[in-house]
Amino acid sequence: MSNILDIETVALDEEKKALVIIDQTRLPYETKLLYLTELKEIWDAIYLLKVRGAPAIGVAAAIGIYAYAEHSLKDRVEDFSDAFKKACDYLNSARPTAVNLSWALGRMLGMVEDNKGLPVEELLQRLHDEALLIKEEDIAMCRRIGEYGLSFIREDCGVLTHCNAGQLATSKYGTATAPMYLAHERGMSIRVYCDETRPLLQGARLTSYELSSAGLDVTLLCDNMAGAVMKEGLIDAVFVGCDRVAANGDTANKIGTSSVAVLAAYYKIPFYVCAPSSTIDADTPTGDGIRIEQRPESEVTEMWYKKRMAPENIKVYNPAFDVTDHSLITAIITERGIYYPPYDFRHFR
Repeated sequence: MSNILDIETVALDEEKKALVIIDQTRLPYETKLLYLTELKEIWDAIYLLKVRGAPAIGVAAAIGIYAYAEHSLKDRVEDFSDAFKKACDYLNSARPTAVNLSWALGRMLGMVEDNKGLPVEELLQRLHDEALLIKEEDIAMCRRIGEYGLSFIREDCGVLTHCNAGQLATSKYGTATAPMYLAHERGMSIRVYCDETRPLLQGARLTSYELSSAGLDVTLLCDNMAGAVMKEGLIDAVFVGCDRVAANGDTANKIGTSSVAVLAAYYKIPFYVCAPSSTIDADTPTGDGIRIEQRPESEVTEMWYKKRMAPENIKVYNPAFDVTDHSLITAIITERGIYYPPYDFRHFR
Protein backbone atom coordinates (compact mmCIF):
# COMPACT_ATOMS: atom_id res chain seq x y z
CA MET A 1 0.00 0.00 0.00
CA SER A 2 1.42 3.40 -0.94
CA ASN A 3 1.75 5.82 1.95
CA ILE A 4 -0.74 8.65 1.59
CA LEU A 5 1.15 10.45 4.37
CA ASP A 6 4.00 11.17 1.95
CA ILE A 7 1.75 13.66 0.13
CA GLU A 8 0.89 17.03 1.65
CA THR A 9 -2.83 17.43 2.30
CA VAL A 10 -2.66 21.16 1.55
CA ALA A 11 0.22 22.96 -0.13
CA LEU A 12 1.25 25.97 -2.20
CA ASP A 13 2.81 25.47 -5.61
CA GLU A 14 5.27 28.35 -5.63
CA GLU A 15 5.86 28.25 -9.38
CA LYS A 16 2.20 28.15 -10.38
CA LYS A 17 1.11 30.21 -7.35
CA ALA A 18 -1.69 27.71 -6.87
CA LEU A 19 -3.39 26.00 -3.96
CA VAL A 20 -2.65 22.27 -4.16
CA ILE A 21 -4.93 19.77 -2.41
CA ILE A 22 -5.58 16.04 -2.47
CA ASP A 23 -9.07 15.45 -3.85
CA GLN A 24 -10.34 13.49 -0.86
CA THR A 25 -13.60 12.54 -2.59
CA ARG A 26 -11.54 10.09 -4.68
CA LEU A 27 -9.75 8.39 -1.81
CA PRO A 28 -8.80 5.65 -1.15
CA TYR A 29 -9.02 4.38 -4.74
CA GLU A 30 -7.30 7.28 -6.49
CA THR A 31 -4.87 9.93 -5.31
CA LYS A 32 -5.44 13.03 -7.41
CA LEU A 33 -3.91 16.46 -6.81
CA LEU A 34 -5.89 19.57 -7.70
CA TYR A 35 -4.22 22.90 -8.56
CA LEU A 36 -6.60 25.75 -7.81
CA THR A 37 -6.44 29.50 -8.39
CA GLU A 38 -10.02 30.54 -9.22
CA LEU A 39 -12.25 31.62 -6.36
CA LYS A 40 -15.27 29.51 -7.41
CA GLU A 41 -13.19 26.33 -7.74
CA ILE A 42 -11.67 26.91 -4.29
CA TRP A 43 -15.16 27.47 -2.86
CA ASP A 44 -16.36 24.27 -4.55
CA ALA A 45 -13.38 22.29 -3.24
CA ILE A 46 -14.27 23.27 0.32
CA TYR A 47 -18.04 22.82 -0.03
CA LEU A 48 -17.79 19.52 -1.91
CA LEU A 49 -15.32 18.15 0.69
CA LYS A 50 -12.43 17.76 -1.72
CA VAL A 51 -10.54 19.35 1.16
CA ARG A 52 -12.11 18.83 4.59
CA GLY A 53 -11.33 18.85 8.29
CA ALA A 54 -11.41 22.13 10.17
CA PRO A 55 -7.64 22.82 10.27
CA ALA A 56 -7.11 21.80 6.63
CA ILE A 57 -10.01 24.00 5.53
CA GLY A 58 -8.43 26.97 7.29
CA VAL A 59 -5.02 26.37 5.70
CA ALA A 60 -6.59 25.80 2.29
CA ALA A 61 -8.58 29.02 2.59
CA ALA A 62 -5.47 31.02 3.51
CA ILE A 63 -3.37 29.63 0.66
CA GLY A 64 -6.34 29.72 -1.70
CA ILE A 65 -7.22 33.36 -1.10
CA TYR A 66 -3.55 34.27 -1.63
CA ALA A 67 -3.44 32.28 -4.88
CA TYR A 68 -6.63 33.98 -6.07
CA ALA A 69 -5.23 37.41 -5.24
CA GLU A 70 -2.04 36.64 -7.19
CA HIS A 71 -3.97 35.63 -10.30
CA SER A 72 -6.99 37.90 -10.20
CA LEU A 73 -6.31 40.98 -8.04
CA LYS A 74 -2.76 41.95 -8.93
CA ASP A 75 -3.95 44.78 -11.16
CA ARG A 76 -6.66 46.03 -8.75
CA VAL A 77 -4.44 48.72 -7.27
CA GLU A 78 -7.25 51.17 -6.44
CA ASP A 79 -9.73 48.72 -4.90
CA PHE A 80 -7.55 45.77 -3.92
CA SER A 81 -8.73 45.85 -0.31
CA ASP A 82 -12.44 45.93 -1.19
CA ALA A 83 -12.10 43.18 -3.77
CA PHE A 84 -10.11 41.04 -1.34
CA LYS A 85 -12.75 41.46 1.37
CA LYS A 86 -15.52 40.42 -1.01
CA ALA A 87 -13.54 37.36 -1.98
CA CYS A 88 -13.00 36.45 1.68
CA ASP A 89 -16.72 36.85 2.44
CA TYR A 90 -17.61 34.60 -0.48
CA LEU A 91 -15.11 31.91 0.45
CA ASN A 92 -16.24 32.04 4.07
CA SER A 93 -19.75 31.00 3.00
CA ALA A 94 -18.60 27.55 1.85
CA ARG A 95 -18.82 25.81 5.28
CA PRO A 96 -20.54 27.53 8.23
CA THR A 97 -19.72 25.23 11.16
CA ALA A 98 -15.91 24.95 11.20
CA VAL A 99 -14.62 28.15 12.77
CA ASN A 100 -11.15 27.69 11.25
CA LEU A 101 -12.42 28.90 7.90
CA SER A 102 -13.46 32.34 9.16
CA TRP A 103 -10.45 32.44 11.51
CA ALA A 104 -7.91 31.93 8.72
CA LEU A 105 -9.66 34.29 6.31
CA GLY A 106 -9.87 36.87 9.09
CA ARG A 107 -6.11 36.72 9.51
CA MET A 108 -5.55 37.16 5.79
CA LEU A 109 -8.01 40.05 5.59
CA GLY A 110 -6.42 41.64 8.65
CA MET A 111 -3.06 41.52 6.88
CA VAL A 112 -4.54 43.49 3.98
CA GLU A 113 -6.37 46.03 6.13
CA ASP A 114 -3.30 46.67 8.30
CA ASN A 115 -1.11 47.32 5.27
CA LYS A 116 -3.35 49.26 2.87
CA GLY A 117 -0.62 51.74 2.04
CA LEU A 118 1.81 49.16 0.67
CA PRO A 119 2.30 48.49 -3.04
CA VAL A 120 0.28 45.50 -4.24
CA GLU A 121 3.40 43.41 -4.93
CA GLU A 122 4.59 43.84 -1.37
CA LEU A 123 1.12 43.17 -0.02
CA LEU A 124 0.94 39.94 -2.00
CA GLN A 125 4.27 38.86 -0.53
CA ARG A 126 2.93 39.46 2.98
CA LEU A 127 -0.18 37.43 2.15
CA HIS A 128 2.06 34.65 0.85
CA ASP A 129 4.08 34.63 4.07
CA GLU A 130 0.97 34.77 6.28
CA ALA A 131 -0.62 31.80 4.49
CA LEU A 132 2.49 29.68 4.92
CA LEU A 133 2.78 30.78 8.55
CA ILE A 134 -0.77 29.57 9.18
CA LYS A 135 0.22 26.21 7.73
CA GLU A 136 3.40 25.94 9.82
CA GLU A 137 1.46 26.89 12.93
CA ASP A 138 -1.04 24.14 12.16
CA ILE A 139 1.73 21.53 11.97
CA ALA A 140 3.22 22.70 15.26
CA MET A 141 -0.20 22.77 16.94
CA CYS A 142 -0.99 19.21 15.88
CA ARG A 143 2.38 17.98 17.11
CA ARG A 144 1.82 19.57 20.53
CA ILE A 145 -1.70 18.17 20.74
CA GLY A 146 -0.18 14.78 20.04
CA GLU A 147 2.34 15.20 22.84
CA TYR A 148 -0.36 16.14 25.34
CA GLY A 149 -2.70 13.41 24.14
CA LEU A 150 0.02 10.80 24.36
CA SER A 151 -0.13 11.11 28.15
CA PHE A 152 -3.51 9.34 28.00
CA ILE A 153 -2.26 6.39 25.94
CA ARG A 154 -0.60 3.34 27.44
CA GLU A 155 1.04 0.28 25.94
CA ASP A 156 -1.36 -2.23 24.36
CA CYS A 157 -4.45 -0.07 24.83
CA GLY A 158 -7.41 0.20 22.50
CA VAL A 159 -8.55 3.63 21.26
CA LEU A 160 -11.59 4.53 19.21
CA THR A 161 -11.97 7.48 16.88
CA HIS A 162 -14.82 8.86 14.78
CA CYS A 163 -14.68 10.55 11.37
CA ASN A 164 -11.25 11.71 10.18
CA ALA A 165 -9.23 14.00 12.41
CA GLY A 166 -6.00 12.74 10.90
CA GLN A 167 -3.34 14.13 8.61
CA LEU A 168 -5.92 14.34 5.84
CA ALA A 169 -7.81 16.86 7.98
CA THR A 170 -4.76 18.97 8.84
CA SER A 171 -1.33 19.88 7.50
CA LYS A 172 0.36 17.01 9.37
CA TYR A 173 -0.25 14.51 12.21
CA GLY A 174 -3.92 15.31 12.60
CA THR A 175 -5.55 16.25 15.88
CA ALA A 176 -7.28 13.16 17.30
CA THR A 177 -4.81 10.88 15.51
CA ALA A 178 -1.71 12.82 16.54
CA PRO A 179 -1.32 10.89 19.84
CA MET A 180 -1.69 7.65 17.86
CA TYR A 181 1.00 8.61 15.36
CA LEU A 182 3.38 9.65 18.13
CA ALA A 183 2.71 6.43 20.05
CA HIS A 184 3.51 4.47 16.88
CA GLU A 185 6.67 6.53 16.27
CA ARG A 186 7.85 5.62 19.77
CA GLY A 187 7.28 1.91 19.29
CA MET A 188 4.17 1.60 21.43
CA SER A 189 1.72 -1.14 20.53
CA ILE A 190 -1.84 0.20 20.37
CA ARG A 191 -5.06 -0.89 18.70
CA VAL A 192 -7.14 1.69 16.85
CA TYR A 193 -10.84 1.24 16.08
CA CYS A 194 -12.32 3.54 13.40
CA ASP A 195 -16.03 4.23 13.08
CA GLU A 196 -16.92 4.24 9.37
CA THR A 197 -18.79 7.57 9.88
CA ARG A 198 -21.91 7.59 7.77
CA PRO A 199 -22.97 9.05 5.42
CA LEU A 200 -19.67 10.32 3.97
CA LEU A 201 -17.54 7.45 5.28
CA GLN A 202 -14.57 9.55 6.37
CA GLY A 203 -13.59 6.89 8.89
CA ALA A 204 -13.73 4.09 6.33
CA ARG A 205 -12.25 5.94 3.35
CA LEU A 206 -9.76 8.22 5.09
CA THR A 207 -8.86 7.35 8.70
CA SER A 208 -8.50 3.61 8.24
CA TYR A 209 -6.57 4.27 5.01
CA GLU A 210 -4.05 6.73 6.42
CA LEU A 211 -3.49 4.93 9.72
CA SER A 212 -3.03 1.53 8.07
CA SER A 213 -0.71 3.14 5.51
CA ALA A 214 1.42 4.31 8.43
CA GLY A 215 1.56 0.78 9.84
CA LEU A 216 -0.83 1.09 12.78
CA ASP A 217 -3.09 -1.75 13.91
CA VAL A 218 -6.50 -0.57 12.68
CA THR A 219 -9.95 -2.16 12.81
CA LEU A 220 -12.88 -0.63 10.92
CA LEU A 221 -16.32 -0.57 12.57
CA CYS A 222 -19.78 0.32 11.38
CA ASP A 223 -21.00 3.28 13.43
CA ASN A 224 -23.54 1.16 15.33
CA MET A 225 -20.82 -1.23 16.54
CA ALA A 226 -19.08 1.21 18.89
CA GLY A 227 -21.20 0.16 21.87
CA ALA A 228 -20.43 -3.50 21.26
CA VAL A 229 -16.65 -3.08 21.32
CA MET A 230 -16.93 -0.86 24.39
CA LYS A 231 -18.99 -3.50 26.20
CA GLU A 232 -16.38 -6.14 25.30
CA GLY A 233 -13.71 -4.06 27.03
CA LEU A 234 -11.74 -3.38 23.85
CA ILE A 235 -11.77 0.41 24.17
CA ASP A 236 -9.70 2.23 26.79
CA ALA A 237 -10.14 5.76 25.45
CA VAL A 238 -11.93 7.73 22.75
CA PHE A 239 -10.15 10.48 20.80
CA VAL A 240 -12.11 12.75 18.43
CA GLY A 241 -11.46 16.06 16.75
CA CYS A 242 -13.85 18.97 16.52
CA ASP A 243 -14.82 21.85 14.27
CA ARG A 244 -15.86 24.32 16.95
CA VAL A 245 -15.68 24.60 20.74
CA ALA A 246 -18.21 26.83 22.48
CA ALA A 247 -17.24 28.89 25.52
CA ASN A 248 -18.80 26.37 27.91
CA GLY A 249 -16.95 23.40 26.37
CA ASP A 250 -19.72 22.08 24.12
CA THR A 251 -18.11 20.83 20.91
CA ALA A 252 -19.37 20.45 17.36
CA ASN A 253 -17.92 17.53 15.43
CA LYS A 254 -18.92 15.19 12.64
CA ILE A 255 -22.40 13.74 12.98
CA GLY A 256 -22.40 10.71 15.28
CA THR A 257 -19.79 12.03 17.70
CA SER A 258 -22.33 12.82 20.41
CA SER A 259 -23.62 9.24 20.27
CA VAL A 260 -20.09 7.94 20.83
CA ALA A 261 -19.73 10.32 23.79
CA VAL A 262 -22.94 9.03 25.38
CA LEU A 263 -21.76 5.43 24.96
CA ALA A 264 -18.35 6.25 26.42
CA ALA A 265 -19.97 7.88 29.45
CA TYR A 266 -22.18 4.83 30.01
CA TYR A 267 -19.23 2.44 29.85
CA LYS A 268 -17.02 4.80 31.89
CA ILE A 269 -14.48 5.26 29.10
CA PRO A 270 -12.63 8.61 28.94
CA PHE A 271 -13.71 10.78 26.01
CA TYR A 272 -11.11 13.27 24.78
CA VAL A 273 -11.66 16.08 22.29
CA CYS A 274 -8.54 17.23 20.43
CA ALA A 275 -8.99 20.88 19.50
CA PRO A 276 -6.49 23.38 18.10
CA SER A 277 -6.98 26.77 19.75
CA SER A 278 -8.20 28.07 16.38
CA THR A 279 -11.39 25.99 16.84
CA ILE A 280 -12.27 27.59 20.19
CA ASP A 281 -15.03 30.15 19.75
CA ALA A 282 -15.15 32.30 22.87
CA ASP A 283 -17.98 34.37 21.39
CA THR A 284 -20.44 31.46 21.22
CA PRO A 285 -21.66 30.79 24.77
CA THR A 286 -22.97 27.23 24.28
CA GLY A 287 -23.36 24.58 21.62
CA ASP A 288 -26.91 25.80 21.00
CA GLY A 289 -25.39 28.78 19.21
CA ILE A 290 -23.36 26.73 16.74
CA ARG A 291 -24.86 26.74 13.29
CA ILE A 292 -25.08 23.16 12.01
CA GLU A 293 -24.57 22.72 8.29
CA GLN A 294 -27.27 20.75 6.47
CA ARG A 295 -25.94 18.63 3.61
CA PRO A 296 -27.66 17.35 0.42
CA GLU A 297 -30.09 14.43 0.70
CA SER A 298 -28.23 12.54 -2.03
CA GLU A 299 -25.29 11.94 0.35
CA VAL A 300 -27.55 9.57 2.29
CA THR A 301 -29.64 8.03 -0.48
CA GLU A 302 -27.27 7.77 -3.46
CA MET A 303 -23.63 8.52 -2.73
CA TRP A 304 -21.42 5.39 -2.58
CA TYR A 305 -24.19 3.22 -4.08
CA LYS A 306 -24.40 1.95 -7.66
CA LYS A 307 -28.15 2.35 -7.44
CA ARG A 308 -30.25 4.56 -5.21
CA MET A 309 -30.82 2.68 -1.92
CA ALA A 310 -33.81 4.59 -0.55
CA PRO A 311 -37.35 5.14 -1.88
CA GLU A 312 -37.86 8.07 -4.20
CA ASN A 313 -39.20 11.21 -2.50
CA ILE A 314 -38.35 9.97 0.99
CA LYS A 315 -37.56 12.81 3.37
CA VAL A 316 -33.92 12.90 4.51
CA TYR A 317 -32.36 14.60 7.52
CA ASN A 318 -28.64 15.10 6.91
CA PRO A 319 -26.85 17.41 9.37
CA ALA A 320 -23.09 17.42 8.87
CA PHE A 321 -22.35 17.82 12.58
CA ASP A 322 -23.79 17.31 16.02
CA VAL A 323 -22.95 18.94 19.34
CA THR A 324 -21.44 16.94 22.21
CA ASP A 325 -22.44 18.34 25.59
CA HIS A 326 -19.53 19.48 27.74
CA SER A 327 -20.67 17.17 30.55
CA LEU A 328 -19.69 14.15 28.42
CA ILE A 329 -16.13 15.34 27.71
CA THR A 330 -13.34 14.09 29.98
CA ALA A 331 -10.82 16.66 28.72
CA ILE A 332 -10.23 19.02 25.82
CA ILE A 333 -6.69 18.72 24.50
CA THR A 334 -5.22 21.79 22.80
CA GLU A 335 -1.73 22.79 21.78
CA ARG A 336 -1.71 25.09 24.83
CA GLY A 337 -2.42 22.30 27.27
CA ILE A 338 -5.15 20.04 28.61
CA TYR A 339 -8.39 21.56 29.88
CA TYR A 340 -10.63 19.78 32.36
CA PRO A 341 -14.17 20.51 33.57
CA PRO A 342 -15.58 22.93 34.39
CA TYR A 343 -14.79 24.47 31.00
CA ASP A 344 -14.75 28.22 30.60
CA PHE A 345 -13.39 29.60 27.35
CA ARG A 346 -15.19 32.95 27.54
CA HIS A 347 -11.90 34.85 27.66
CA PHE A 348 -9.87 32.46 25.48
CA ARG A 349 -7.97 34.29 22.77
